[in-house]
Amino acid sequence: MAGPLTGIKIIDLTTVLMGPYATQQLGDMGADVVKIESADGDVIRYASKGRSKGMSGLFLNNNRNKRSLVLDLKQKEGLEVLLKLVGKSDVLISNMRPGAMRRLGLTYQEIAPINEKLVFITCSGFGSGGPYEGRPAYDDIIQTMAGIPGLIARAYGEEPTFVPSNFCDRVTGLKVVSSVVSALFHREHSGKGQSVNIPMFETMVEFLMSDHLGGHTFVPPMEQTGYKRIVNPNRRPYRTKDGYLALMLYNDKQWAEFLGIVGKPELLEQEPFATFSSRSENVVEVYNFVRETLAGRTTAEWLEAFKASDLAHAPVKELEDLFDDEHLQAIGFFPELMHPSEGRIRATAIPDRWSDSQPEFQRHAPRLGQHSREVLLELGLSNDEIQALADKNIINRVEPHS
Repeated sequence: MAGPLTGIKIIDLTTVLMGPYATQQLGDMGADVVKIESADGDVIRYASKGRSKGMSGLFLNNNRNKRSLVLDLKQKEGLEVLLKLVGKSDVLISNMRPGAMRRLGLTYQEIAPINEKLVFITCSGFGSGGPYEGRPAYDDIIQTMAGIPGLIARAYGEEPTFVPSNFCDRVTGLKVVSSVVSALFHREHSGKGQSVNIPMFETMVEFLMSDHLGGHTFVPPMEQTGYKRIVNPNRRPYRTKDGYLALMLYNDKQWAEFLGIVGKPELLEQEPFATFSSRSENVVEVYNFVRETLAGRTTAEWLEAFKASDLAHAPVKELEDLFDDEHLQAIGFFPELMHPSEGRIRATAIPDRWSDSQPEFQRHAPRLGQHSREVLLELGLSNDEIQALADKNIINRVEPHS
């Protein structure tokens, strides 16, 4: 079976995580992703330990289903090769800062005449038109500016803290994927490509405030920002006698079942437990009741008590515990594969299931410039022309095509 984007060619001018995560998703869907790298390669190649230089675990897990072409875009001949690729591609995705794109002559206005069907995607820290335009941005900075560490501090009365994940990169990367697919769908109807900019800051503010605009949804505000259930100090895994347990009680049925299990069904007839509205208004108090109740038994005892119920619950796990998770094991979520240069590696499976055009793991993350000659031959360059580019260090030195 071929993935749903089979036949779509993507030029990937992204580095680090937001863009590479997005282009990996598109590659999983069957797109032919050509990753353009400098002679030094994407910096994320060196971000964590690996068996060989430039092949870190972080790179391997964000760059499968791509081909790597080393290209010096600061040299005229390198830029000419890229423009040839533009003429034969469907999508170009870049997270270069706008100034760098202008210096290279790679703005949409300059590229569009080459290929009017090209979908031109730029990922930036901040959108255009405001004073932040063009500023450098990384996940930690966007988390901070979007209010995430402040929100964590507000909820738990602690110092501002980052979400321990490249959270903004991942969320914005998924926005890139949906934008690419939507722009391609639009092209099917209009016959034309277009330029799309996805800014991290604005994307994350929209993402967070859809939960937390709260009382400021109304003008004038009815109450402060923040979804009360989420911004409350007791919304965290509950301590048991010997560990921690997550338990989510939301609707009347779930509360009735829980109160029956703990022997206090009468509380559902009393405030603040009686209605969804009263529980929402007094969320700190009702969550505190759950916290005090769960502290009275061990984790194993609670798991047994909830076993026959329909309550959403789970023991707290470490990352290493996921490898032994019975569900993930049953579906083969962490396959062990043989990488041509890195040996045996563990990967994550593609989580979605399609009835017809199933996305697939088709290519391992590439070595730097592994596909330079292959891609250039497809463009119509001769072996002599390719060698001339290698002699000028515009591409990496590659072995003759066999």
